[in-house]
Order: sequence, then C-alpha cells, then structure tokens
Amino acid sequence: MIQAERVTCLNDLECCSGAYVLYWMQGAQRAEWNHALEHAIERANGLKLPVVVGFGLTADFPEANARHYHFMLQGLRETQAALEKRGIRLAIRAECPTRCIPKLAKKAALVVVDEGHLRIQRQWRAEVAEKVSCKMEEVETNLIVPVEAAAEKENFSAGTFRPRINRKLETYLVPLKHRKPRISSMTMKLPGLDLSDTGKVVKALRVDTPVGPVEGFTGGAKEAHRRLRTFIETKLDGYDTRRNDPNIDGVSNLSPYLHFGQISPLEIALKVRAAARKGGDAFLEELIVRRELSSNFVYYNDQYDSFECLPPWVRRTLDYHAADEREYTYSLEEFETAATHDPYWNAAQKQMVLTGKMHGYMRMYWGKKILEWTKSPEEGFRVALHLNNKYELDGRDPNGFAGVAWCFGKHDRAWAERPVFGKVRYMNAAGLRRKFDADAYVQMVERL
Repeated sequence: MIQAERVTCLNDLECCSGAYVLYWMQGAQRAEWNHALEHAIERANGLKLPVVVGFGLTADFPEANARHYHFMLQGLRETQAALEKRGIRLAIRAECPTRCIPKLAKKAALVVVDEGHLRIQRQWRAEVAEKVSCKMEEVETNLIVPVEAAAEKENFSAGTFRPRINRKLETYLVPLKHRKPRISSMTMKLPGLDLSDTGKVVKALRVDTPVGPVEGFTGGAKEAHRRLRTFIETKLDGYDTRRNDPNIDGVSNLSPYLHFGQISPLEIALKVRAAARKGGDAFLEELIVRRELSSNFVYYNDQYDSFECLPPWVRRTLDYHAADEREYTYSLEEFETAATHDPYWNAAQKQMVLTGKMHGYMRMYWGKKILEWTKSPEEGFRVALHLNNKYELDGRDPNGFAGVAWCFGKHDRAWAERPVFGKVRYMNAAGLRRKFDADAYVQMVERL
C-alpha cells in the first residue's frame, strides 16, 4: 500500500462516472517508481477503468528556457514510450496545465496529480482542483518523506531537521510495488504532441532560445539510471572525501534528473543503501536531509525566492554592513560573461554556462562572491538566483532556491564578523586552493 500520508485530497468532490482515471503528470516525469502513477493505477483498477496520463506543456514557465525544455522533452519522449508498454496513453498538450487538464478531466472519474512545492506548482494544482467536476488527489512522490510528515513548520537548519526526518525515514524508505493496469487506454484517441523531433517542438513553442541545450546531459530515465549505476560502481566509495574536488568528478550528477522527476529519490536511496559502500551515509545525507530540507524551505516560506526569505539575524547583519566598501563590484552583464578579476569564479560561471551544471563546492564559492561583489546584498541575491535559474539544468528547483539562500546565510549559523559579510559565513580563493588544485580546475574548464 502507498502510505496514506502521501495522499491529499485537493477538493471536496467524490469520484464520478467517467471513461478513465486521469493522472496529471507534472513534476514526476517517469513511468516507474512513481507513487502518483501507481496510486492512479490502483484507483483505476478498483473502478474498472483505464488510466490516462496528461501533461501540460506551457511555453511560459517562469525562467525556463530552451535548455530546460530540450532536456525535459527528451525525458518525456522516453516516458511516453515506457507508459505505452504498460498499456497507458500519455497525451502531451502544448497548453498551460490549468487549461488542458480540466479539458481532459471532463471524461475522468478521478484526477490524480503528483505533488509540487513551488509557488506556481501549488497555484496550478489549486486552480485545477476548483475547475474539475470530480475528486482530485495529490500524491507525494518526489520526496522520500512527505513534506508535512517530515515537519509541521519551516526548519532553520539541517541540525533541527535531521532528527525529525530520521524518525520517519524507515516508514517511507521502502520499495514501491508496481501495479499492472487491468484495462489498457492505448485504444483511446487523445490528441497530443509528437515528440519524435524535440527540437521542432521547442521551436514551435517559441520559448526563450539564447540559452540552448548542452551536449553533456541527455534527458530521460535511461540516462539517469546509467549515471546512478556508474556512481554506485565507481564513485560511491570515497564520496565523503572526494565530492568537494571538482577536478575528479566524484559526484552523481543526478540533480537535473531529480529536478524533472526523471528518476525517483526513493529508488536512488534504496540502491545506494543496498550497495553498502563507505560513502553511502554522506550521499544519503545530501539526497535526503539536505534535499528535503530545501523542500521544507520552499513549502513553508512564501518568500523563498527573495532576500526576505533570510532569517532576521542574517538580514540585520547584512543590512548593517550594506554600506561597507567593496574592493570590487560588477554588473549583471559582467557576472554573466565571467568578466571578474577572479579566475576561479570565472571558471565556475563558464562551467555552468557551457555544461548546464556547476560543481557543488564551486557553486558555494560562486554565490558567496556575488554577495561580496554587488552593491547591496539584495542585488546580490537577485543576481545569483537569476544566473542559477537561467543556466543550471536543475535551476528553478527547491535545491537551487535553498542553495542560493545558503550562500547568504540561510540554514547556517553566525560566524566571526567581517566587512560586507557581517556574521555570514565567508569563503575565499585561498580556501579553494587548500581543498583542491584550483588552477587545474580553471584549466579543465578552459578545455570545455
């Protein structure tokens, strides 16, 4: 059984007579290890109906561009084929979900949707729940522990969050049973997009195109699973000591696939735990505690995408030092084109622009220096979030919002006071050189 805490009813209606159960796929873009899909199949089997999956492809998702759409559509094309093998039709419509899902729901007995924690995701689900004329249920599948089960309010650090989530972990860190639909929906005629040429679809959507696709990352569950296998076999041992060196690529590189729901965090966690390798605990800390703390942050803090999301002590100390003299200040254009005086920062920015992913340790340094080199902390926060969301394949994600906020003091403690930073944690180039060969990192990026 899928844990009851994963399922939330979004309206006061009941199931009605209909031709199918509709699963509105949005955040969990996969055909396996998907609690929302399995719940829809289970409900459909009980109602003796087929399952239809609908996906709304809007061209104006905030801050999304061609880079993100190419990656997402590669995954959706694969998911569509995988669902067909299970006898389930996936209809992808080039329309905002708040318009196309109510249309598909007119013939539905029940609507099931995967849970989303960002503002726009929650707005979409609330709007659709009001428009449909049948029961609508939301199922948490992109977190191991449902956000409200983990904690009833915003937590201010990993230290307070860790014991809360660990107490619940064994309840939810269990395999998911895959169900077989009793009735196929493949004979149903449901118009949708042809994804055989994803580039053509992106062009037709007229999305923002200057930031194009990257060669190093291909979207989809197959590639996600290949990367997971490689990580477990060749990188998990020693992950705890090697992850902070960008020269050796000791990380999983799964964050873009997690962002688009192309792989399940539950599946990753179970396979990593079963491998019983030395670096497993350190990796699970990142995957579960840190990642789900980010969802706790965006779910309970309505200002997660602005400077106001920071704790009062952070805003006070940064405001107090806002007028401090900066040795360097740069414009958005100078940051974006990697035109600072710092070769390490420039290399990190170039890596992100060229590959769609910056190494995690460098992203911390990158964000700290934006705070240091902008005219005000508010401006620095806006610049960092804009660049992160624009170029990172995993941008516009709870992890991204929390990561930028961490650079400005979120989920951290007060440190020794210093100019510009106040009591917010400081990082410098000397610290990079102590951790790894920073000059080799610059050379590596130059070869990209």
